[in-house]
Amino acid sequence: MSGINNPNFEKKAHAFIEDLKSKGRSESTVIAYSKDIEQLVNFFSKEGLASMDDVAIEHLEKYKQNLQDNNYTPKSISRKINSTRTFFRFLLENSLIKDNPSEKLAHPKFETKPPRILTEMEYRALRDVSRVDVRLYSIVEILLQTGIRIGELAGLSLDDVRQSKDGKIDFLYIKAAGSHPARKVPLNKSAKKAIDDYIEVRPETEDETLFVTKNGRPLLVRNIRTAIDKAFEKAQIKNAKVNDLRNTFIAHHLSNGVSLVTVSKLVGHKRLSTTEKYLNLVKIQAEDQKSLGEL
Repeated sequence: MSGINNPNFEKKAHAFIEDLKSKGRSESTVIAYSKDIEQLVNFFSKEGLASMDDVAIEHLEKYKQNLQDNNYTPKSISRKINSTRTFFRFLLENSLIKDNPSEKLAHPKFETKPPRILTEMEYRALRDVSRVDVRLYSIVEILLQTGIRIGELAGLSLDDVRQSKDGKIDFLYIKAAGSHPARKVPLNKSAKKAIDDYIEVRPETEDETLFVTKNGRPLLVRNIRTAIDKAFEKAQIKNAKVNDLRNTFIAHHLSNGVSLVTVSKLVGHKRLSTTEKYLNLVKIQAEDQKSLGEL
C-alpha cells in the first residue's frame, strides 16, 4: 500500500488488507482489493479529506462519477463499489470510523452477460494447442475436467493430488479459503494422466506447490492467466477468459444430466442459485442444436 499519500488513510487500508490475508482470501483477491482501496483513498486525499471520518456520501458519489468520467465500465465500477463497501464495513466493525456512508452508494446499472461456454470445436482446439507444453496442458485439463477456480489451482500442493483409501478414485483436495469450505473434486483419467505427466518433468524444488516455474517457484495466478490467454489466441478462440473453462465444466455436466446439487458441490458454489443460472443457458444451447439438426 506504499502508493497511498496520506498516512492516516494508509494505516487503515493496511489494517484492512492484513485482515483479508488473515481470513485466507486468495492472492488475486487481496491484490484486487489493495488496488481498489489505494485508488479510493488517494481520491479522498485529492479532495482534501484528512481522515476517513470526513468522508460523506457526496464524496463517494463524486468518486463514482470520476470513475465514469475516466471510462471505467459499469461492471468495473460495480466491483470497485463492492470493494469500497467491504472496506467501510471493516472500518465500522473495528471502530475505526463512526459512520458508514458507503451503504447509500448505489451500483451503476449494467447488463449481465450470460456465462461464456466453449463450443466443442473451441474445447478441442484449446486442448490441442496446449499439448506442446506439458505444464500448460495439465493446467488446462484440470480446469476443464474439474471446474475449480484459477486461484484454487494455483494453491494446489503435491499432497492435494490424492486417492481414495480403496485406490479406486483419484481426486483433488481443495483447501478451505475464506468463506469457501474444503472439498474433494474427482479426477477423471484424462486429468489424472495430465497431472502425472507433468509431475514427471516438474523441476526439482523444495517447494510443495504443484505447479511451479522453471526455477522451482510457485506459479502465480497472473502467470497461469497469461499462459491460457496466449493459448486462446493460438487456438483462435475469441472473447474467452480463464473462468470460461469453469463455465464450460458446469454447463457440460448439467447438460449431461448431473444433478444441480452435485455440480454445485463440485465447483464450490455457496448458493444453489448460482448454479441454477446455467440451466437456462444449457436449455437454450440444446434448443439451438435441435434447430440446427432440423435444417
